[in-house]
Amino acid sequence: MSESSPKPGVRESSEVLADRGYSPEQRTEALIEALPYIQQFRGSVVVVKFGGNAMIDPDLSRTFAEDIVLLRSVGLKPVVVHGGGPQIGELLARLGKESEFKNGLRVTDAETLDVARMVLVGKVGRDIVGQINIHGAYAVGMSGEDGGLITVVPRDPELGFVGDIVKVDTGLIERLLAEDLIPVVSSIGSDGNGQAYNINADTAAGALAGALDAEKVVYLTDVPGLLTDIDDPTSLVASATVPELRAFIADGTIAGGMVPKVDSCIEAVEAGATAAHMLDGRRPHVLLLELFTNSGIGTKITTGHSATSSKGNS
Repeated sequence: MSESSPKPGVRESSEVLADRGYSPEQRTEALIEALPYIQQFRGSVVVVKFGGNAMIDPDLSRTFAEDIVLLRSVGLKPVVVHGGGPQIGELLARLGKESEFKNGLRVTDAETLDVARMVLVGKVGRDIVGQINIHGAYAVGMSGEDGGLITVVPRDPELGFVGDIVKVDTGLIERLLAEDLIPVVSSIGSDGNGQAYNINADTAAGALAGALDAEKVVYLTDVPGLLTDIDDPTSLVASATVPELRAFIADGTIAGGMVPKVDSCIEAVEAGATAAHMLDGRRPHVLLLELFTNSGIGTKITTGHSATSSKGNS
């Protein structure tokens, strides 16, 4: 709850509401508009990948935590997956170690892996858990190493301890969800011998969503969604199917850093998630706008056949 919001139980006059730009009628309409989506998604798993500027901006981190708690409060089952690339890079720099990347992936030697585990599990994950638990003892921090959640194999010897996911065991997460808790998962996995590996957080979110048969997997990014022209916000694709996305990649419409995110969306819906969404995490409460309004606000991806101009979050 923001500092400007009233305390629970404190009533505000119509004049105060109107001064804020929201008449009582508008607030009522918003609640009524959300109702069918709340009813439709009640009891469904929603995996949310948290990253980008939304993670490092204190105000956006606060509103993100509020959104996650609201999802739980209306009967959804949120699972948060996070990375922490900028935070890892910052600590490495402070330790006098230069970050090295190949094909967009951080080269992870033993020392870098120790730093990644320390930052992701001990710092970033704990911060997210703390923000959520301001509203109640709901969140539980964990990593892909815990309970054999994410099993990986090495991707490339030149990348060091960077893993590709080969198995997801959702047992621990399902037990937490059954207790109405919110798992907050750091993107670290392990191999069959217990060796830890750094893994891509987008990929981890997609793999978890597929294994959990999630209703939604949501990626909070630093762009409005999927853009056919990265420099033109009006080129936003409201919805797309897997074949359409593969065509975009093949002809170069989707390129660069957007490709791994799109690939993760494709993998998630092909593995069992009903839909994937790419949203602008820089907008406060964007998660609620996408899930609980008629028009939505980002890009929705499914396996079915639909025109890229259509929209709807059901």
